[in-house]
Amino acid sequence: MIREMIIEDYEGVFALWNEIEGLVLSSADSRANIAMYLDRNKGMSYVYEVDGIIAGTCLCGHDGRRGFIHHVAVKPDFRGRSIGKRLVSTSLERLRDAGIDKCHLFVLDDNIDGGKFWSGIGWEKRSGFAVYSRDTQQ
Repeated sequence: MIREMIIEDYEGVFALWNEIEGLVLSSADSRANIAMYLDRNKGMSYVYEVDGIIAGTCLCGHDGRRGFIHHVAVKPDFRGRSIGKRLVSTSLERLRDAGIDKCHLFVLDDNIDGGKFWSGIGWEKRSGFAVYSRDTQQ
């Protein structure tokens, strides 16, 4: 049921992401950008599929030094089955295989469920720094 994410999954993946409260999408999540990300980070991102339906996702990659996880999502009616944890574990194994020792992710402050999930599976909330973002088109 867990398999590598491919660009042909995009419509189902994007629909799931749109369902999830607290998961923020942007132009970086276009089909073209996700295709480029998957190509650049082969074997790092996974979906959980049941009867042809995408019920979970984990988008993962690295910059050669640190891993990054984005858009871990599980359909609400599939939660409580360790699907998210298994997806994340699979991606972390691929990062380790690639020689990446540390992985980061971003959770919005008001995403209470997201914070509980990550803390509950052993991730440490960091403090003492801020994230700054800017569109490259400015």
